[in-house]
Amino acid sequence: MQKIAPCLWFDGNAEEAAQFYISVFSESRIATTLHYTDAGPGPAGKVVAVTFEIEGQEFMALNGGPQYSFTPAISLFVHCDSQEEVDRYWSRLLDGGEPWACGWLRDRFGVSWQIAPTVLLKMLLDPDREKASRVMAAMMKMVKLDIAPLEQAYRGE
Repeated sequence: MQKIAPCLWFDGNAEEAAQFYISVFSESRIATTLHYTDAGPGPAGKVVAVTFEIEGQEFMALNGGPQYSFTPAISLFVHCDSQEEVDRYWSRLLDGGEPWACGWLRDRFGVSWQIAPTVLLKMLLDPDREKASRVMAAMMKMVKLDIAPLEQAYRGE
């Protein structure tokens, strides 16, 4: 068990969300499922929380109710080693969701994700600020990130 784990607040569909997330990522699993008891506050037997792991990162999905919903102020960032990985995570997480700009999307549960190639950060951190600026400008025009045009911008093509 890790010291700090994100807890995601859902309105009755925490188990469905956790199952969806573990279907997207190969190195993932449901760790525990906690049900209400006769002590409440929900109906006995109903799922109150699910602990799941994705790529070694622990999360909790809580059936907290309708009081709160997700905003893009918190997002889950996925480092991708290839365009194939970007494409795979983008299409899977976008299923029933909504695309935004610059590699961001909101999944069908309202959780915001950033799907980004690891090479992007390397290019943006280049000490040659002209190269980095070209990459930033190219990225700002994209919805799903595409490595080839980012690399072309980096090279000044």
